Amino acid sequence: MTVVFWLEAVISVWASVSAASVFLEKSPALRRFSTVIDAPTTSPTAPVWARDDAFPPAPAGFGWLDAKGRRHSSESLDALSAQVRDDPNGAVLLVWTPEFPAMRLPEEVGGLAAALAIARERWTGEEVAATTSRVRWLAAILGGLVGWQLVMGTLAAAHRIGGGGLAGWLRAGLVAVRDSAPVGMVLLLFVIFGFIPWYQARKRRSELGRWSEESAAALVPVLRFESWLMLQRAPLTRVLLCLMAVVGLAQVLTPQPVAAAGLVKAAYLHGEWWRLFTAPFLHGNIVHFLMNMAALVYLGKRLEVFARWPHLPLVFLFAAAVGGEASVRFVAATSVGASGGLMGWLGFLIVFESLHGKLIPRSARRRLVAGVLLTGLIGLLGYRFIDNAAHLGGLLAGMAYAGIVFPKSTSPNRPGITVPDLMAGSAALAVIVAAAAYAVLRMAA
Repeated sequence: MTVVFWLEAVISVWASVSAASVFLEKSPALRRFSTVIDAPTTSPTAPVWARDDAFPPAPAGFGWLDAKGRRHSSESLDALSAQVRDDPNGAVLLVWTPEFPAMRLPEEVGGLAAALAIARERWTGEEVAATTSRVRWLAAILGGLVGWQLVMGTLAAAHRIGGGGLAGWLRAGLVAVRDSAPVGMVLLLFVIFGFIPWYQARKRRSELGRWSEESAAALVPVLRFESWLMLQRAPLTRVLLCLMAVVGLAQVLTPQPVAAAGLVKAAYLHGEWWRLFTAPFLHGNIVHFLMNMAALVYLGKRLEVFARWPHLPLVFLFAAAVGGEASVRFVAATSVGASGGLMGWLGFLIVFESLHGKLIPRSARRRLVAGVLLTGLIGLLGYRFIDNAAHLGGLLAGMAYAGIVFPKSTSPNRPGITVPDLMAGSAALAVIVAAAAYAVLRMAA
C-alpha cells in the first residue's frame, strides 16, 4: 500500500458518497437538512467571531466573565477597572457595561485602557522572570548532562584505544555527546519549555514600549477570535481526546504495548495493515503524550468549529494513514504517536484558512505557519528519535485534503455540512473508534 493508494482511496470514497447524496437529496425531507450554515445576524458581512452577538448577552450593570464561564459582578466602572488592573493570572476574559448589549473584550472598552496597560506591565514582568528561571534550570541540567557524556565518552575512548592523544579522545567524547539520546531529549525540552517561552516573553515585554490605545485596537481581531474560540464547544474533539486517554491507560498497564499495536515496520509489511491505524493511539512517553494532547485540543477545536465536525475524523484518519505510510518507506524504527494525524490537521487548517481569507484573522493564520516551523526545528534537533517522515507525510496529506475538498471562498461564513460530509465523517469516526478499541484488544491479548 502506497501514499498514492491512500490518496486515490479517499478521493474514490468521497466521489462515491457525493454521488449517493445526489439521490438522497432528492427527498424533500432530507433536502431541508442537507446543509448547515451560520445563522443570519445583523452583521452578515463579518465572520461569526467578529459579530455584535458573538459573545453572550450582557447582564445589567458592570461585571466580567472568567475563562471557565463564571460571571462576576462589579459595582461600577472603577471597580471593574480595578479588577482588570489587579487581575493576577489573566482571569478576565470578557467584560460587560451598560452601554453594550453583549459582553466585550476589555480592549474594546475605552475606560479600561489604563488598567490594561498596568496589568500587561505586571504580567510580562512576571512572565520574563519565570521563564528566565526555567531557562537557567534547564540549561544547568543540559550542561551537566553534556559534561557527563563528554567525560565518560573521553574516558571510554582513552581506555579503548589507549594511544591517539588527547585530541582523539576528545573527538570520541564529542561523538558520544552527539549520539546520546538523553542529551537530545533534554535539548528538546530546553528548546520547547525553556528557550521558546523565554523568547516569546521577552518579545511581549519589549512590545510594551509601543503600547497605546491604537495598538490595543489593532489586537482586537485576533483577541476576539481566540476568546470566541475558547468559549466554543467541540464535542468530537473531546471524544478523540478520551479515546487517546483510554488507549494511553491501556498502554501503561501493558508490558509490551508498542510491539502489540505500534507501527512495527516488518510486521506491517508482512500483512498487519491494521498497525497503520492503531499506532497513532500509542505514545513513546508521557511528554510525547501530553504535547500531542495539547495540540489535539487546540487544533481539533479550531478545525471542528470552523470547518465543521465531519472533517475532523476524515482529515485525522487520512493524514495518519499517509504519515504512517511515509514512515514505513523512510524510517526503519518502530513508530507510535498521533503526530501524523495532528500534522494533518495543521496542514489542513493552513490551506483551509487561506482559502477562506475572510473567516480567520491573518495574524491567527500566521501562528499556524509558525507551528510548522517550530515542528520542523524540533524534528531537526530530535531527528534520532522523532519520525519526521510521518510529520511531513501527515502535513502534506492534510494540505492536499483541504485543497481538494474546499474551493476558494470570499464569504465570511463557515462552510455548511452536507449529506456527503455527514456520511463520510461518520464512517471515518467509526473507523477511528474501531482502531482505538482494536489497539486495546491487541495490547490485552
